[in-house]
Amino acid sequence: MKRGEKTALVLRILDVAESSYYARKKRSHTPNTDAGNRSTDRGRGRPFPGFSLTTTGERVSDEQIREWLLELVEGEEHVYGYKLLAQCLRNECDLILNKKKAHRLCQEIGILQEQRKRKVKHPRRLARNHLITGPNQLWQADIKYGYVAGRERFFFVATIIDVFDRVAVGQYRGHVCEAKHVVQTLVTALRQRVGETGPFPIVRTDNGPQFVSTLFGDTCEAFDITHERIPPRTPNMNAYIESFHSVLEDNLFSKAVFMTFEEAYAALDTYMDFYNNRRMHGSLKRMPPEEFSKWVMQLEDRTPFYRAV
Repeated sequence: MKRGEKTALVLRILDVAESSYYARKKRSHTPNTDAGNRSTDRGRGRPFPGFSLTTTGERVSDEQIREWLLELVEGEEHVYGYKLLAQCLRNECDLILNKKKAHRLCQEIGILQEQRKRKVKHPRRLARNHLITGPNQLWQADIKYGYVAGRERFFFVATIIDVFDRVAVGQYRGHVCEAKHVVQTLVTALRQRVGETGPFPIVRTDNGPQFVSTLFGDTCEAFDITHERIPPRTPNMNAYIESFHSVLEDNLFSKAVFMTFEEAYAALDTYMDFYNNRRMHGSLKRMPPEEFSKWVMQLEDRTPFYRAV
């Protein structure tokens, strides 16, 4: 456009609506001001009205509200944040003041308190690549849903799978799934498959609330387990458990209509027994996971079965 090209043509080439272009251009040249003739830094949106109303409909200027806020922070209310300061003005002055405006006014006069930093007891440890040479070195865990048509309700399935031999080492199913249920499943799997002394596997999960909970973190810390969490929107880093749940959906959930929870749980238990002990797996030399695990551990050279995960 600076070279003399028609604005409409340039906008059509860039696939930009003319209304958007001219609205942005107008905003960039027209400063917003409030009722007190005070310029603001806002580059978009409607201008501030410059006043608030009381419950009786009386106008109170922003300048007066700022003075009230300063008076409050000079007294015993200095311990309050902007939300409670706004509540004080509602109580004492019958002022209609929402938290967004209270935040803005407190920020303008420099009395906005610093936000408290959230203390994280168990910081996230990002997943990284590992060379897996045998069972019980890396487990992956995730949660999916099933559906009971007869009750018109969903149920949860939390599964833990061993990356090396694809054995589903633990599973929980229930109409609720809280951190305690996931922890119980993990502890049971550790005792049955690893024992009390370890060494214990790395456990990799996504960032679901059950896995980021303090209880899950405390449990991993108690067993000296390294808990890895994948970055958001990277299910490929949890590929083995994602693949298992996809197979579970295709082979069971998409083909069966459950009328009761008991029926769904019984069908799931039957399928899990089939999966671990009888279902041949293409990447496991056409053996079921449990059979492959026993067979490969007898080999002196397991190099062909090493997995970089």
